[in-house]
Amino acid sequence: MSTITRAPSTVSAQNLTPDLVVIGGGPGGYVASIRAAQLNLSVVCVESDRTLGGTCVNVGCIPSKALLGSSEHYEFARTHAAEHGIDFTGLSFDLARMMKRKDEVVSQNTKGVEFLFKKNKVTWAKGVGTLKPGNVVEVRAIDGTITTYRPASVIVATGSVPMALPFLPFDEERVLSNVGALEIPEVPKHLIVIGGGVIGLELGSVWRRLGAKVTVIEFTPTILPGNDADIIKEAARIFTKQGLELHTGTRVTGGRREGTRVIIETEQGAAVRTFEADYVLVSIGRRPALTGIDAPTLGLELGSRGEIKVDDGMRTNIPNLFAIGDAVGGKLLAHKAEEEGVIAAEVIAGKSVHMHYHNMPGVVYTWPEIATCGLTETEVQASGRAFKIGKFPFSANGRARTQGNTDGFVKFVTDATTGEILGCHMIGPNVSDLLSEVVLAMEYRGTADDIGATVHSHPTLSEVVKEAALSALGRALHV
Repeated sequence: MSTITRAPSTVSAQNLTPDLVVIGGGPGGYVASIRAAQLNLSVVCVESDRTLGGTCVNVGCIPSKALLGSSEHYEFARTHAAEHGIDFTGLSFDLARMMKRKDEVVSQNTKGVEFLFKKNKVTWAKGVGTLKPGNVVEVRAIDGTITTYRPASVIVATGSVPMALPFLPFDEERVLSNVGALEIPEVPKHLIVIGGGVIGLELGSVWRRLGAKVTVIEFTPTILPGNDADIIKEAARIFTKQGLELHTGTRVTGGRREGTRVIIETEQGAAVRTFEADYVLVSIGRRPALTGIDAPTLGLELGSRGEIKVDDGMRTNIPNLFAIGDAVGGKLLAHKAEEEGVIAAEVIAGKSVHMHYHNMPGVVYTWPEIATCGLTETEVQASGRAFKIGKFPFSANGRARTQGNTDGFVKFVTDATTGEILGCHMIGPNVSDLLSEVVLAMEYRGTADDIGATVHSHPTLSEVVKEAALSALGRALHV
């Protein structure tokens, strides 16, 4: 890998010709800015929000996980604490305090990003950025002042926005996107979630735990489309048992708001049905947000879904113009955007690196959690490749039993000849953390035997990963 040597430079508001301008201060943009600054590039990051961190930190990953954590504590106290001999007579919760804590967690994270900018001498250009021909970036501040930057390179990291139903626009009062679903001032009597993907199931779980009736309507035949079939089946069983009402294979044909009510019309085959709720969360996907990017004028090449087309160095078709994160499509994941940001910054700095996606992990932060990496069993089967399956349940794990968290399993899909791990799919307690071991193994084309031969501490949940790997070899020990 090549390296560069530069004299350290400090960007100020007067440096109008920095090495790099990053448009967008979300996970991809701020990480790209920091990495570029570490490589001694002078960096300006343009962000119009009052805080850094983008959707993930402000209205996505962080606040949703704060509410998921709080609601998990409440549900444990309400439904499981008695099993441990703990009595919570008179148990209640304060929604306002729960929301305040969520906001405090968000504030800690946004202030942390701002501190990292100062530490690494990244300038935050506060305003709306517009990309002009020749990679010129104009930034309009809140007072109308326009500052023009002429950097050597530009990274577009403008993120994505939620998609709305044409007949049911967001008002963030009763018809909610993920943003409004994080700010409901009361526990809904009935929350309809349109979309049985990650966001819908996570936020639906929050409000179910706090007492709402939650109905999930999903167009495809199953919730969590694209996941391994065994994971989907187990998740549907557990979520239904918890109280989520799941309607799959159901198309939303109409909807309207009437005062404090929202009416949703659906079709499931020949059956027509109307649902009524006081709140509706529409979670049917997101689309690239190319704010300030006039692709036709710039000659910027876009894909079929409006995403910016890039190569494996995150380069667009325009010289010295790069793009990362949700703006380039693919899996809309914060950690994907971060890694793309690192790659873009290092390519700009002259390093020989490239982006790949075959070991990109994904997590659903319901309870139990779902974590996955690589190919599903169906995908491997469709390829014609001979494979083996290894599964091990949490119900056979000592640590899971001590915690009372025995739902779920770990599943490996491996090459029948070499044992190489082709995919791993988990549903169970803390699997978001357990997956990292497997991702590392897959990055180095590791095998089931590699994990099976690795000593795992006892008693830990991680032993389920080892046992599932041994199962793929036909020699699981504890089942």
